[in-house]
Amino acid sequence: MAPGAQRMNPGERSVLREGIVAGLIGAAIVAIWFFVFDLLRGRPFLTPTLLGSFVFFGVNTPAGLDPAPGPILGYTVLHGLAFVAFGVVAATMMAMSEREPALFIAFVILFAAFEVFFFGVLSVLGRAMQTALVWWSVLIGNLLASVAMLWYFFRAHRALPRSLIGSWGRVLREGIVAGLLGAAVVALWFFAIDAIQGEALRTPRLLGTALLRAADPNAGMIAYTVLHGVAFIGFGVIGALLIEGAERQPLLVFALVILFTAFEIFFFGAVIIMASWILDELAGWTIFVGNILAAAAMLAYYFKGHRTLARRLTQAWAEED
Repeated sequence: MAPGAQRMNPGERSVLREGIVAGLIGAAIVAIWFFVFDLLRGRPFLTPTLLGSFVFFGVNTPAGLDPAPGPILGYTVLHGLAFVAFGVVAATMMAMSEREPALFIAFVILFAAFEVFFFGVLSVLGRAMQTALVWWSVLIGNLLASVAMLWYFFRAHRALPRSLIGSWGRVLREGIVAGLLGAAVVALWFFAIDAIQGEALRTPRLLGTALLRAADPNAGMIAYTVLHGVAFIGFGVIGALLIEGAERQPLLVFALVILFTAFEIFFFGAVIIMASWILDELAGWTIFVGNILAAAAMLAYYFKGHRTLARRLTQAWAEED
């Protein structure tokens, strides 16, 4: 070793390795997502071809572009290096958060800034390129990558989630499970309705086309399914927080009822504003019943974990009678 050179200590090596692995995971998730997305819309490798051609050749229109090894490989390498750099910075912040949990806010801001940066890049590509890339596909790709990287980081720092959220970890887990349960019930309900009508998966295709302006029905279906699940998870977490609060203040159960009602109204409002024609294709009662079934399943799950609250509410109702 040359005089004056310093060896990297184990902690630094660990952070560097962790950041590289996390970055490669994120890059791979985005690459796989866009490979599937491009395949579904019948144009394999369109996304890396578009971005590679823009970065290396200044091409800002998809017209006449065919997949070529040069732009694809060049952009793939650049894409991987960018994610690795981001992963190393994120791993450093994660390591610092173990010593000072308040710094985790900076970690969250970093992920948000990363998302904003991608949309900033998308905004300068020109309208033709923006149409070809599709904004919501970029959002979903980065969201999936962020979730995968966070999973990897929290797997390597198991004590950090407990120190950040403490007993609220159970509430968060309960909300996520309830959200996934609700999303699955709605999906199964519409799968059954579509199967009875002889056109499987018709509803998610229609909603993906209507609400996400997807040109390809299959790509729109996948994107809508992902956003559908994310929306239900967010809704489920809010519901779990209200149920936890109701253990101390039972009146918050009414807030939960209001939340479910508002969710129903919001969905119908979004459909009417963005694509009122969808109500001519889908019977309104099927949407209403699907959401009611999801709400019932989620409430059953909540009260299964809060049996004492359920008994208290039942007793209070009986006393009023």
